[in-house]
Amino acid sequence: MRVVSAVTAGLGLVGLLAGPGAAADLPGSGAPKPVRSAVGWGPCSAEQKELNEAGAECAKVAVPLDYADPRGRTIDIAVSRIRAKSSGERRGILLSNPGGPGGTGLANTLALRPALKDVADHYDLIGFDPRFLGESTPLTCGEAPQPAPPAETTTPRRDFGKSVRSARDTARRCQEHGDNAELLPHASTRNVARDMDAIREALGERRLSYYGISYGADLGAVYTQLFPHRSDRIVLDSSTDPAATQYELFQRSGAPAEAALDGLGGHVRDDVLKLLARAERHPIPVKNVRLDAPLLRILLKQLVQHEEYDPQLVSVVDDVKKAAAGEEFEPGPALSGLLDLLSSPELADSMTGGAIFMCGDGGWPAGGWPKKPATYWKNMQRSRATQPVFGPYVNGMIAPCAFWGTEPREPGTRIRNDVPVLLLQAKYDNNVPYEGALALHKKLRGSRLVTADIRSHGVYGRGTSGLTPVPCADGAVNTYLRDGELPRADITCAKPNLKPNLKTTEKTQ
Repeated sequence: MRVVSAVTAGLGLVGLLAGPGAAADLPGSGAPKPVRSAVGWGPCSAEQKELNEAGAECAKVAVPLDYADPRGRTIDIAVSRIRAKSSGERRGILLSNPGGPGGTGLANTLALRPALKDVADHYDLIGFDPRFLGESTPLTCGEAPQPAPPAETTTPRRDFGKSVRSARDTARRCQEHGDNAELLPHASTRNVARDMDAIREALGERRLSYYGISYGADLGAVYTQLFPHRSDRIVLDSSTDPAATQYELFQRSGAPAEAALDGLGGHVRDDVLKLLARAERHPIPVKNVRLDAPLLRILLKQLVQHEEYDPQLVSVVDDVKKAAAGEEFEPGPALSGLLDLLSSPELADSMTGGAIFMCGDGGWPAGGWPKKPATYWKNMQRSRATQPVFGPYVNGMIAPCAFWGTEPREPGTRIRNDVPVLLLQAKYDNNVPYEGALALHKKLRGSRLVTADIRSHGVYGRGTSGLTPVPCADGAVNTYLRDGELPRADITCAKPNLKPNLKTTEKTQ
């Protein structure tokens, strides 16, 4: 029987001005002029087929492992570039980050190009893999043991104990592997922001423009705080409350997810509750996989994020009902696709990257993971009264951070500046709730907020993922990146005519 680790899958299914040029203010506010790059560009690796086909160049930029010791050990950051079409109308460089934490981004700006339309012609599109991820200097944890298949019978307490053991083992494997003890303290959002500025400096640019989604939005906010005078046109999509801890951010996603499930009708909720009650005692076999309650909650949380996925969510519930009844059937594409995604090596790598940054982060926000397993269990059980479907997941998700052996080197970044920023947020986002964007909006005093009246995680360029575009939001972003014009006031985009999405899986940010 194939084993899918619910603990691993669950991780992704959420100061100092040290750094290149940070001390100097920029004269003037005009568009940056292109400067000859000192970076040694060449073809991208064979794995980056789309970048090579698009005519991109790739390179490595050396940055300090520890920015407090700029002459010490260095690591490499993998960078890609697609040149602006017209040097005469070139605005500068546009970096991006796809979220995570733990997501690689070498080809991410290329993926944005269809949404950028003609705006892409005015920027060198710069992708990069954050430190320790992808083609940058890697940081890997020791090989995980093959988990045992779920037993035919279980209990919520037994499932929780299994997640505690898995989290403790992940922390041990990451701390003890190779020279990770030296590397891990430097895996932080602050340092990724500093790496972004090192890329800017290596490319000979006075400023950088940026688009980031989810964790990438949080990263962009940190950049504006550390390097306000290096920030050009900054777009932050689906951000979080900068004052909340990471665990609090997980917890806050439970209530809006429950509300989203209610929107599908009482019969769907009733079916889900019956299936969870069954899975908490007798994991449900689906072909060669056995679904316990933690894994079933993860599948549902993945699908409830976007309204266009509602038909797939209903399909998954129907399939699991058939499995629970002992029927012979072939799982539909939604359930099959999700199970394939959750057991994929790519997602496992992404989740390891997420743990590395969530646990070592002094950037956004600082730590915030309770150390005692009893705290998670207590919160998990309390949540059942008001959040019976998603409460046990978001409150009981004990990350490896609870057992991490190192503390962040720096405190969390306090966001408060007047850098012009365009914020985007879906009003019914149940991954990073709307209130978090409102909180960040108050801290970024020069920002404007574009609200999309939809249930979604991510607002800009939804059409590139097969979702329904929000033209009002796409237009606001492209106008800002093209002309430098923020909306005069906050705006709310009317709900588009949503069409069911045909794709069955999408990684969360």
